[in-house]
This record gives sequence, C-alpha cells and structure tokens, in this order.
Amino acid sequence: MKKIILQQIIIFLFITVLQTGLSDNAMAGNTKGSSVISDRSITGFMHPESVAFDPKDKVLYVSQFGSVLNPTLRDGKGKISKVSLKGKIIEDNIFSVSGYTLNKPKGIWIKNGKLWVADIDLVWIFDLKTLLGRKIDLPGAIFANDPTVIDNNLFISDSSGKKIYLIQPADFLNHKIEPKVSLFARDLFFEPNGLCPGQDGSLFAVGFDMNGSDQGLYSFDHEGKPDIHIKDLGMLDGLVQLKTGCFLITDWKSKTLLKYSQVSGIKNIAGGFEGPADFCIVDKGDKLLIAVPDLVKSEIRLIRIAK
Repeated sequence: MKKIILQQIIIFLFITVLQTGLSDNAMAGNTKGSSVISDRSITGFMHPESVAFDPKDKVLYVSQFGSVLNPTLRDGKGKISKVSLKGKIIEDNIFSVSGYTLNKPKGIWIKNGKLWVADIDLVWIFDLKTLLGRKIDLPGAIFANDPTVIDNNLFISDSSGKKIYLIQPADFLNHKIEPKVSLFARDLFFEPNGLCPGQDGSLFAVGFDMNGSDQGLYSFDHEGKPDIHIKDLGMLDGLVQLKTGCFLITDWKSKTLLKYSQVSGIKNIAGGFEGPADFCIVDKGDKLLIAVPDLVKSEIRLIRIAK
C-alpha cells in the first residue's frame, strides 16, 4: 500500500515538473552552439526516453513509453524501436516478436550485442541477434531509471529511491546464471538519473530532483561513495563523457543539451527541448552525431557537432 501511494506521489510530481517546464519559455528558443553543424527533429515516436547506439550494426535503439506520459504506469504499452542513423524506423517494436512485454522502459545500454533497459522496478537484458530476453527484479526499486555497464558490472539508478543497484554479472541472459543483486550506493543526497562510465573506469551520475531543485554531476569510488564535481547545475537527465574528458548533459530546467568541463565551464550546445532525456553519441570521425530523445515532444533530435 505504501509503495502504491509513493508511486502516485511520483506521478504527481513528474506531471508537475512537466507542466512547470512547459510553461517556462525562458529557454524555449533554439540556442545552437557555434560547433553545431546540423540539427533536425525526427517524429513518429510516442514519448521516447532513451536512445542507444549499436556499433556493430550501426543503428539506434529507442525506448518509448508507447502511450501516456506516466513513468510508472504498468500498461504493457512500452516498446523499443530499431532506428537508422538517418532517423528511419526500421522496426517499431523489435522485441514484441519474442513475446516480451514492457511497461515504461527508460534508460538503455548496449554492449557486445546485448541491450539492457530499466523498467520501473526491474531490468531487462536482450540479445540483439536472437531477440531472446530475461528480466531481473530490483527489490525495493521505485523509479529504476538508467543502466550502464563497466567491465561485467551492471549499475542501475533508482532516482526516487536515491540509490544505485549493482548486478553481477552484467550479462545474466543465460538462465543457468543467477546474478547477484546488491546496492552499490544508498541514501544518497541527490536523486541519481543518468549514469556513465568515466575514462578511469569509475562511475559518474547526474541528479534530477522532481521538486525542481538544482542538482549536479557526481563520481563514485569503488565503495559507492559519491564525490561532487559540480553542483546546482540543473534538472539533469542524460550523461556521456567524451574522450576529451568533457561531459555532455541534458538539462530539463534550461531545456538544453550542455557541454561541461572543468577548464571551459558550461556551454549550451542546443536548446528548444521540452524534456531532453537519455541520449547517445555516434563517433563519425571529425564529427559527433548526438541523438537526443525529447520525452515531452515525442521526437528525436539528431544533432551533428564538430569535435
């Protein structure tokens, strides 16, 4: 009963955040940075939350709520689409052919032909070739949000629960393997949203407070202790560290894609979003393709920038 009430509170706060963002037009215009080469929107999606790149087949995978903008609704309408780098939907609901049901899939991670996706209080792993899948419950999870894999360790943020789960091994698709599910970090002073591996193998996270308070960028040591890199940055969602050491971050408060480094500070790369969520990058030589889902607008922004 307490869990149901808590989920209802989460839904109320989530919708309140969306309404606040939609009424705030301070950053509503497109604020392209000087390094942006092209920026176009792709429609045909239903509340996309995350985009991930498969380097083997050179395609994108997009998680979608598939129905209403309710992040904890268990209606079985969620889906993952296979999309070309030009934004063409190759397969709208790729894992439905194997009979798997998703509710409100959020963050996606792809590595070595496997795809992980968080869905409310559990995590799925899928084989991108055979389309076989397996799910593992996350005991006590409230808002499982974003997965990332470092070595053979799977980390998953629980934003509302203020904790990060650890699953070992990360590749638990084989049913003979019984993975160990534990808490890597708990009772955090921020709500972890996007996760990413650092260049040194450590784990990085950004925070998203549904009450609207600014949060920042954090790193963790091997014991799960967080360290603040920059605070009071915004309502942060997606996170990627580039080879240069800089970070790309999506921010719901300023409605922008940001670039941050300790040397040059913060720079707006692109604006005009309503709900910029969990994005991915594709290295194209002297350029980067950044695929940013807009959860509110139900579109994907394909932004090309010079390195």
